[in-house]
Amino acid sequence: MAARKGAGVLELAVLGLLHESPMHGYELRKRLNTLLGMFRAFSYGSLYPCLKQLLASGLIIEDRPEEPNTALALQSRRSKIVYKLTADGKERLQQLLTESGPASWEDEGFGVHFAFFSHTRADVRLRILEGRRSRLEERLESVRAALARTRERVDSYTLELQNHGLESVEREVRWLNELIGRERAEQEQQARSSDTRSSETTQDMPRDEGR
Repeated sequence: MAARKGAGVLELAVLGLLHESPMHGYELRKRLNTLLGMFRAFSYGSLYPCLKQLLASGLIIEDRPEEPNTALALQSRRSKIVYKLTADGKERLQQLLTESGPASWEDEGFGVHFAFFSHTRADVRLRILEGRRSRLEERLESVRAALARTRERVDSYTLELQNHGLESVEREVRWLNELIGRERAEQEQQARSSDTRSSETTQDMPRDEGR
């Protein structure tokens, strides 16, 4: 299946949530609001065009109940449609979860990628965390430079707001440092365990003794 260009955060979020469980549209909206609302303003109006596109691409399917063809039944059927991930949808999700470029570091994309870290390879997780940290360190430099330029020219409330923004970025950088440290330690531990198992397997192999 050819990859579609320009995948948005919403596509990743929808596919990721449907991978966890099939959902009605209303339930999916609630889950998306919980997931995306922490990181961005989620527009309900953007969900159904996204679902329509995913349906057209064969990444999800609709499971519709069988009911008599009446106006009331049609309305009821629409409310009971369950969206499910297809095999192509699972493949597309795995493709999205391997992406670790700048789009996965930005404010909008990072939170959603992070929400699905349990389904993401360790090396990809580390690249995303390091990319996010680099982006925030750049932001820190800009904020500090702006504070130095304007400190004497702004009122106390504006200064407090600027300091609050600076502290928020510094706090996230510290958090990222902790996460990166843990990820590296876990990967090193796994590498050592793998080397140990490989060595033990080699030692247990029967030797070809000469006659």
